Amino acid sequence: MAKSPEEEHPIKAFGWAARDTSGVLSPFNFSRRATGEKDVQFKILYCGICHTDLHFLKNEWGVTRYPIVPGHEIVGVVTEVGTKVEKFKIGDKVGVGCLIGSCQKCDNCSNDLENYCPKQIMTYGHPYHDGTMTYGGYSDLMVVDEHFAVRWPENLSMEAAPLLCAGITTYSPLKYFGLDKPGMHIGVVGLGGLGHMAVKFAKAFGANVTVISTSTGKKDEALQHLGADKFLLSNNPEQIQGAMNTLDGIIDTVSAVHPLLPLIGMLKPHGKLVMVGAVAQPLEVPVFPLLIMGRKLIAGSCIGGMKETQEMLDFAAKHNITPDVEVVAMDYVNTALDRLLKSDVKYRFVLDIGKTMNSV
Repeated sequence: MAKSPEEEHPIKAFGWAARDTSGVLSPFNFSRRATGEKDVQFKILYCGICHTDLHFLKNEWGVTRYPIVPGHEIVGVVTEVGTKVEKFKIGDKVGVGCLIGSCQKCDNCSNDLENYCPKQIMTYGHPYHDGTMTYGGYSDLMVVDEHFAVRWPENLSMEAAPLLCAGITTYSPLKYFGLDKPGMHIGVVGLGGLGHMAVKFAKAFGANVTVISTSTGKKDEALQHLGADKFLLSNNPEQIQGAMNTLDGIIDTVSAVHPLLPLIGMLKPHGKLVMVGAVAQPLEVPVFPLLIMGRKLIAGSCIGGMKETQEMLDFAAKHNITPDVEVVAMDYVNTALDRLLKSDVKYRFVLDIGKTMNSV
């Protein structure tokens, strides 16, 4: 007979979990595995709230197993290390993102692309090597293989936890597709949790950045607060026509169905449109403009491997790049999720686990 979440491991843990498709979170007692020889155990201090959490909580992708403790933008302080741990010591600041496991043997893993390993293990809602379910960062402590933890830079605020998802999701395609060169013209579609990070990284690379949005209310935010160079309304044909053949690349962060033809038209010959928004429905891809208008590319990208995630954090620390966050108490989490669903946050919620988890 299967053991309860509270009894299956020796280390007692506490978090907030959803039990059904309502997605409503409430206090939850469970357990973590003992710290293995290559593991680090750490006290969680901050955890970001990602839009992916909403999808999983409500089983919108049809893969959720309840109870589920979400959270994959996790920052804390190491409290215990295994006997063979080399990267960390007690007291170090540490981060865990979307992955906590992979086969570490395949070609992807061998090339620091654990994020594309066929046997990757997600931080929550996924069977671990021992068959038990993984639980995320809406909790008080965590145990993780040191390979899947990153060192948190000393001069980087721990409230910047969303770098571990929104940050790497936008940094990685800019680097991989060669859109990180000074003087390039980069478009960013959508100005939310992902989009505002894409703007910040592109500007730090020295790019000329154009924000493309359906909302006139985002203009001042894009230009004055985030430092974008131009703002275009995607539903304004004149503005879009005026931007034809001007962009070297576009990072598309929108997770709803939207037309790709105008975006393809804004690309220069050899331009690259990279999709990072999780659109549930199929999108129409107009092939003719890709061919005739200049060998253009539509691609996708998903987070980054562990080496690149560390590189991203170090780059963010060096250039003082942090997400715009609203830090909230643990007992505010359901309200925060409701507000996130309405896009009522600029631009990410972060749970103050360290100060508020034990008070609920």
